[in-house]
Amino acid sequence: MIHTISNRNRFRIPKKAVPYILLAPIFIYYIIFWLIPVLTNVKEVFTDFDGHFTLLGNFKFMAENELFKQSVRNTALFAFVSVILEYLVALLLAVVLNISFPGNRAMMFISMIPMAITPTATAILWKTGLMSDGWINTVLLNLHLVDKGFIYMNAEGLNAVGMLILIDAWTVTPSVMVILIAGLQGLQKDQKEAAYLFGATKLQIFRDVTIPTLRPSITTSIITRMIAAIQVWSISVMVLGYGKAPFLVERVAFYIEEIPGVETSSKLAYTYSFFTTVVVLIATIFYLRISERNARNQA
Repeated sequence: MIHTISNRNRFRIPKKAVPYILLAPIFIYYIIFWLIPVLTNVKEVFTDFDGHFTLLGNFKFMAENELFKQSVRNTALFAFVSVILEYLVALLLAVVLNISFPGNRAMMFISMIPMAITPTATAILWKTGLMSDGWINTVLLNLHLVDKGFIYMNAEGLNAVGMLILIDAWTVTPSVMVILIAGLQGLQKDQKEAAYLFGATKLQIFRDVTIPTLRPSITTSIITRMIAAIQVWSISVMVLGYGKAPFLVERVAFYIEEIPGVETSSKLAYTYSFFTTVVVLIATIFYLRISERNARNQA
């Protein structure tokens, strides 16, 4: 009996090692399916076609691409305008729906319908609507709002980007709204009552009580939306196809799916992907720095 117990104690796992052992499968998964592809990408970005090291050669090759400047401009415009538009609309809806009134639940349900629609279904919905004989022109003609239907699918450049911003806002605003509503739930009633007692107006309460309470939720929603907006591509491709509204990630998909097996296209895809990752990191750090600075100034 003593010998058996000693053997069990010999193979006992230290308590401090248990969390690492339990997390080991996750670490292995990320090493295989995330770290190795990332390192491979970085290697391809900083090597030329002969496998020799190059610091800026592939970036110069990317910058000379005919749609590079347009993709950067479209991505920046899309990220900036869509985030502001979605945030403002979501904040308005969150404040309204946080108030108890008849029809509140029905309005909440209607507002959250886009969240239940998959990206592919969303693209099909809007693509069928944007056709010359689609449901958008049918509704406008039946309501006598226009005399002739529009040809939306011929949109290119900034017109196409603006159309995609509206589609993205319809799709994403409900998820931002949910985050803001969750933040409003933490707003204590006694804070508002105290502000009213000191003579504050509704606008002052919204500015000095509601917005500061929502700051963590606002920061979370803006960062997540900004990262997602910079990486936009699926809506553009599924609705308009490649090239009409080029974005950074859309270029990656183009060179992988449309021109596979070509060495120059793979280099461009790797470089576009790396460049987009750097842009996302810079944008996130920049926004976090601004948020921290504003928090210190108001403290």
